[in-house]
Amino acid sequence: MRALYTVLFCVLLLACGDQKSDGKIYLPESSGKLNTISVVVDNILWEDSVGENIRNIFATPLNGLPTNEPMFNMKQIPPQVFDGFAARNRIVLKIEKEDTEASTKIVNEVFAKPQTLVVVSGKTNQEIIAQLQENKAKIVDAFNKEEVKEKLRLINKSLLADEAMENKLGITIDIPWAYKISKADDDFFWLRKNFNNSKTIDLMLYEVPIETISKGDSTIVDIVKMRNIITKTKVPGEDDIYMAVEDAYAPALFNTIIDNKPAYEVRGLWKMEGYTMGGPFITYVIEDKINNRYLVGDGYVYAPSLDKRDLVFELESMIKSITIK
Repeated sequence: MRALYTVLFCVLLLACGDQKSDGKIYLPESSGKLNTISVVVDNILWEDSVGENIRNIFATPLNGLPTNEPMFNMKQIPPQVFDGFAARNRIVLKIEKEDTEASTKIVNEVFAKPQTLVVVSGKTNQEIIAQLQENKAKIVDAFNKEEVKEKLRLINKSLLADEAMENKLGITIDIPWAYKISKADDDFFWLRKNFNNSKTIDLMLYEVPIETISKGDSTIVDIVKMRNIITKTKVPGEDDIYMAVEDAYAPALFNTIIDNKPAYEVRGLWKMEGYTMGGPFITYVIEDKINNRYLVGDGYVYAPSLDKRDLVFELESMIKSITIK
């Protein structure tokens, strides 16, 4: 049976792309809106407990936004119509209820390129749900990496000429040309992207001594304190008007990896002290032991009455492109 499944899988691969005379298979280019999952699942399962668990995992409100916006958008596709153009989305979750051992498999470039396909299978609804719950962090991470890669591909079509800033900080970073450097100090750079005054996306890049942030229970306290000092002293504002982390909403702290280095990810809300402005922020603090510092990528959004998830995602993608020279 294993041999039969292997043969069938190879036939499927051949059917997905065009085979040229040199024997290579050329897959079609993937498509789809950013952060949108194609969920391939039977209609009955989608309306039952399996679908409920899928929605609870992948459409859960994203941390650090002032209103509820889902981590991913989703579009359900019945298996019988999952073919051709429908199979070309970059991120695909396929649910298979079959008489096979329960499993979760993450594969790339099956129906299109680039693409991340996750196949979750089980004999019963309970087995499928157990697989989703057990592997949800791994699946979300795989989908997020694929979408960051796609966002950076789009960003790299037209980059900001920022060599002087990169040399000062000892890094490389991918920033779209639409951003402008509003302030440049030796170890602090403030970049802005304006949208006709309706919204702005801001990115701060700076370094702090490695002893600024301790590891343990006080990590988040140190990061918030650091950020408040930077925004109060470095970002221009009128007297007694400055940016600070919103006290009423505790920011979320995560451990992550950027440029193969340990980093902290912080998501939360900021407010303007002395003025009615606020919005979400995302901060990455990258440990750079060789240079005895933390390299900080700190972005924030002001977009009243507008959705903000995709704006924060742009900041996330830019900061995750950082490499330290």
